Amino acid sequence: MNPHELLFSHIKRFTILNEDQEQLLLSKLKYRKVSRKDFLLKEYEVCSNYYFVTKGCLRFYRNTENGFEQVLQFAIPGWWLSDFQSFETQKPSEYFIQAVQNTEMLILHRSDYQELFTEVPALNTYFRLMMQKAYTASLKKMELILCESAEERYLQFINSFPDFVQIVPQYMLASFLGFTPQFMSMLRAKKEL
Repeated sequence: MNPHELLFSHIKRFTILNEDQEQLLLSKLKYRKVSRKDFLLKEYEVCSNYYFVTKGCLRFYRNTENGFEQVLQFAIPGWWLSDFQSFETQKPSEYFIQAVQNTEMLILHRSDYQELFTEVPALNTYFRLMMQKAYTASLKKMELILCESAEERYLQFINSFPDFVQIVPQYMLASFLGFTPQFMSMLRAKKEL
């Protein structure tokens, strides 16, 4: 499946675009490949893009005051990623977006995004629904961290997203779930018994 087909298949799950609207969207998208560990956004830069992953994986993280990386979000094929706050306000980001592995994506620049909302109202609906899904996922993650034990979080995550365990390095998954890599190793060893 080519990268654009994956995106159009994803959009069709939420709204309908006619052929002219699809062509307009195509004209605004940029295709890009990045290598593992390449940065798409660094702290203090302004985020001006939405990234739709077609192959590979991206992570969204920040450095904590004690020098650790805190992973807040991942994006695998079929998922959008951006620093939404910096994107909307055009203020410098506090975060990094980095490729976890060799990654291919479609990029939608902020100026094109705004134009598409005006020209194609169905895309306004689509992106609103994507924001709702992202907000719901953030609440679910917060609920897991606040209400579940570390072991329950780990088990629930690997059962819900088994592909992540194969793609994402364990130290990044541990950071995302809110515990140390050593604790992650202990959980994995316990699960294998």
